[in-house]
Amino acid sequence: MPRVLLIEDDPSVREGVELGLRRRGHEVRSAATGEAGLAALGEFRPDLLLLDLMLPGMNGVQVCRRVREDSQLPIIMLTARGDDFDVVVGLEAGADDYIVKPARTEVIEARIRAVLRRIEDFGQGPGGGQGRAVMETHGELAIDRAGLTVTKSGRQLALAPSELKLLLHLSAAPEQVFSRQQLLEHVWEHSYHADARLVDACVRRLRNKIEDEDGAPRYIQTLRGFGYRFGPL
Repeated sequence: MPRVLLIEDDPSVREGVELGLRRRGHEVRSAATGEAGLAALGEFRPDLLLLDLMLPGMNGVQVCRRVREDSQLPIIMLTARGDDFDVVVGLEAGADDYIVKPARTEVIEARIRAVLRRIEDFGQGPGGGQGRAVMETHGELAIDRAGLTVTKSGRQLALAPSELKLLLHLSAAPEQVFSRQQLLEHVWEHSYHADARLVDACVRRLRNKIEDEDGAPRYIQTLRGFGYRFGPL
């Protein structure tokens, strides 16, 4: 089972989430502050980070940015308010998903499983991907679906799990337009009523890494009122 590091300052929430995940077989380490959580990262080596947004001292957004400086560890943010502006800031800082508290343990575990789902599933793309090359070149961008790596002009890019999944899904069907809800269902495995901000924030982060000019994207293009597509170049 996945190893989960939980950073949460509320003792009742921390103990409840930790107990619930342990009962389901997860190995869990918890910390009450961002500083303590960062210190535990190297020692515990988790598969996923559950990160409270509102922490004393170093807040969740700051912790997320610090982790993203040298790691693509999957991150799910915990927030007490689903419409909080800080949710968007957290997603743009590199979080892969977020959960509004209070949340049942089965909901948290479902999100964990969705984020950690074997990424090879996305290598097939729409229609099963039959007949598609494992290594694809799109302009200066090279996508290795077998090795799950992306390079631009020969330089490997560090993509968070959600960013890589989104790119694999879009690039598997160049020029096909996907709505935000379709992407939420296929990439994030969320229901129809999930938050489209997940998609928009991930697109912005991905563009910052693969595009030369964010104002004139070559790879991830927006069709207003419809959604996103990959190309044409």
